Formats: sequence, C-alpha cells, structure tokens
Amino acid sequence: MESLGASEVFATWVGKLLRPFLLELLERKGNRQPTEADLQAAFEALWPECSTKLMVQEPWMGTVRFKSLARYQPEEFEAMVLDPMGCLSERFGGGKFKVNFYQGMNFLATRNFKPEGEAKWREMPELQED
Repeated sequence: MESLGASEVFATWVGKLLRPFLLELLERKGNRQPTEADLQAAFEALWPECSTKLMVQEPWMGTVRFKSLARYQPEEFEAMVLDPMGCLSERFGGGKFKVNFYQGMNFLATRNFKPEGEAKWREMPELQED
C-alpha cells in the first residue's frame, strides 16, 4: 500500500478533529475567513510535526487512569487513519481508548474510541516516556 499524504489524511477523521486548531491557528495569523484550501495547506504544514499518543482507560485504586500504550509519528499512524476501530481491535482488543494529538509538546486534540472485544492491552507493558 502506498503511503498516505497529508492531503489524504486531511480528508479523514483526523482532518476534521484538527479543524478547530487549524481555524484558531489561521486566525492568529490574521486569516479570519479561511477557505478550505487555506485549511488544507495549514494541515499539510502541521501534519509532519504531529505525533499521537494512544492510551487506554483502566481501573486503578478505586478510580480510573490512562495507561499509555504507544506513541506514533505521522508515517506510523496510517492504519489508524484509515480504520481506527479495526486497528485498535486487532492490535489492542477492546476497551476505552484515547488518542491524543500533539505538535511537539503542545496538545492539539483528542479522540476517543471504544472497540468491543477481549482487552489484549491488559498484558502489554505501559509505554515508558523519556
């Protein structure tokens, strides 16, 4: 399969999710009425600088916490872009997942997914961050 370009990613749920951030970004730059082409160009500039962090909600000491499972760069995130529920279900099983998007250290947006099935992630080690 050929790799997705930023323009193809923009046309998916990822582009929709990041749209409010793009609108705010363009407004800060003086573009108060951006066109779709402006938004796409802003996304194409942003996407290579993005990373994602995948976490799952798990019970912990009478409350819940989010266990970090993976961090992805844009080129590693293609399967999630195309089929997030299928990708999560196949690799991690069922659960309440959170995908956070970042530009460097700056948080951009989050999206939750809840695929059904056995929780394969329970046996996985937590991602250790530097």
